[in-house]
Amino acid sequence: MTTPADLSKLRINRDAPSVPEKRALTRNLILFVVALIVVAASVAMVKARSGPQVQVVTVSATGGGSASSAGATSVTANGYVVARTKASVSAKTAGRLAYLGVSEGSIVTKGQIIARLDNADYAAAVSQAQANIASADASVIEARSDHEQLVRDAARIRDIRTKNANLISQQDLETATSRAAQAEARLTAAQARKRSAEAGLNMAEASNDNTIIRAPFSGTVLRKDAEVGEVVAPSVGGGLTRGAVVTLADLQTLEVEVDVNEAYIARIRSAAPARITLDAYPDTSFRGLVRQVVPTADRQRATVQVKVSILDHDARILPEMGAKVDFLQDEKALATGATPKMALRVPTAAVKTDAGASVVWIVRDGKLLRRVVQTGPVSAGFLEVRSGLNGGEQLLVGGVDAPTEGMKVKVP
Repeated sequence: MTTPADLSKLRINRDAPSVPEKRALTRNLILFVVALIVVAASVAMVKARSGPQVQVVTVSATGGGSASSAGATSVTANGYVVARTKASVSAKTAGRLAYLGVSEGSIVTKGQIIARLDNADYAAAVSQAQANIASADASVIEARSDHEQLVRDAARIRDIRTKNANLISQQDLETATSRAAQAEARLTAAQARKRSAEAGLNMAEASNDNTIIRAPFSGTVLRKDAEVGEVVAPSVGGGLTRGAVVTLADLQTLEVEVDVNEAYIARIRSAAPARITLDAYPDTSFRGLVRQVVPTADRQRATVQVKVSILDHDARILPEMGAKVDFLQDEKALATGATPKMALRVPTAAVKTDAGASVVWIVRDGKLLRRVVQTGPVSAGFLEVRSGLNGGEQLLVGGVDAPTEGMKVKVP
């Protein structure tokens, strides 16, 4: 008789996919990968046809040779806003700061008390000097009284001897005269001691006054350099000693200091107009005027410093801000025949060096064209192009590391 099969161990896995489902899933994955490859290839072909996207800049002129060029830029330079009247205010003597009455942005007037040092010892010295004067006054009064009495005694003895020589001897007269002279000397010494005491009082009061720090001129506090409790001194001696208490500037004297390439300094003259643009506000310009061309050059950088006054006072203009100054050709300069030759300027990034020559890459009709140019010195990140360009061209400044003639590019 056949033994029946044990069916208790049989199980049905309902989660496992069937064979048709496995084949469909594999087919779908293959189709998805193929689609990704086709899309990537299409994108690559489109990019290859249109070329890489590049950054360009349009060539601009900086000057002209006709009357219509009045006000055109002749030179551009970069620099910083500075205050012509600026000082690090410090104490005249060393001491611990006991009071500080200003903070950053505080407006002060000339002579206003900014801070005080601990002056207990100086105040005691003033009181001692005053006591010395009182003592000297008493000594002068006493010496003057003695002198006057002895002078009267000597005069009386002289008068008696004159009337009767037998009543007063010559020796008594000489003794009285000598005592009067000694009293006069003591009076003179007492008066000298009083003057010395007065000088000591003046010195003590001056030393005490040196503990008071006053504003040397009217202006605005730019920075606090010390805090209450710190030791300050006229010169920093190291450790915890501070030099300046505050940094003060007159914001009405703000100007821009720029370094101009010495190759272009002949184009700049005193009182020439200028246009100032701050890095913080690139869309706003301010009127300026050349105040001074410093009569010396920087040998290392081959530049000359030029100081430009800011005519448009604005609360947004702050010391140490970065600024760009465009020096303009005014009508007076043009009338005297000082018209500059038409010059084009381009960013330094647009000019490359190839086989010892300066070249630029012009973007025209979506293609790159190589052009050899002659350039001048660098000024404020720009190069003056003296030949090779006409103005208005679009030059490659980024997006392609190795440009070639006829290379297709895309301008955004």
